[in-house]
Amino acid sequence: MLRLQEVHAHYGAIHALRGVSLEVEEGQIVTLIGANGAGKSSTLMAISGIIRPTAGRIIFEGEDLTHLPSHAIVRRGISQVPEGRRIFPKLTIMENLEMGAYTRADTAQIRQDLDRVFLLFPLLKDRQSQLSGTLSGGEQQMLAIGRALMARPRLLLLDEPSLGLAPKLVETIFEVIREINAQGTTIMLVEQNAHMALRVAARGYVMEVGLIVLTDEAENLMANEKVRSAYLGE
Repeated sequence: MLRLQEVHAHYGAIHALRGVSLEVEEGQIVTLIGANGAGKSSTLMAISGIIRPTAGRIIFEGEDLTHLPSHAIVRRGISQVPEGRRIFPKLTIMENLEMGAYTRADTAQIRQDLDRVFLLFPLLKDRQSQLSGTLSGGEQQMLAIGRALMARPRLLLLDEPSLGLAPKLVETIFEVIREINAQGTTIMLVEQNAHMALRVAARGYVMEVGLIVLTDEAENLMANEKVRSAYLGE
């Protein structure tokens, strides 16, 4: 479904991605793990068109997305839940969800997707008129995921969905990630909690200083001594 071929990206003089190549198969959860500053979020932002690759190609369902703007990439079927959630705090829950469907005009299907979000997150249904800035961190994460789903993505990019959440909420968020995938959405997951990420993923990539240094099936990465020592705290 998705292929990155030798992707490079820069922030000014900083060489953030140094030839990243990876693949995501349709229907999978694929995770990208690594230390802070390894380039994980930059990889997602390159896929989303938020930063422009300086070399390499990004292919999605056979189409080259490398030079497309972000809104065109959303229309092709890729949505991102950014690190830090970035909901619109002065808009209500419902208004945030409606913003997620801004590229769409299929009213009946938008209503169906809204019902889907409310089934995943009943709390959002009960508080539709509440200002989003008054939600807790976990509730804002639910809203950020719901907003991304309103674009009806075939590929969902999740950037640090458990960041700053209590352990019980982390379990809830990962249960929802499994459910979204079971409903047919392919997921690419960036996550500091490597143990949880590898538990839900089919395949994983390990990233260091802008490079992919290791890839394998998730269960094999969990058994890898280097991964266990560096990222699983063992």
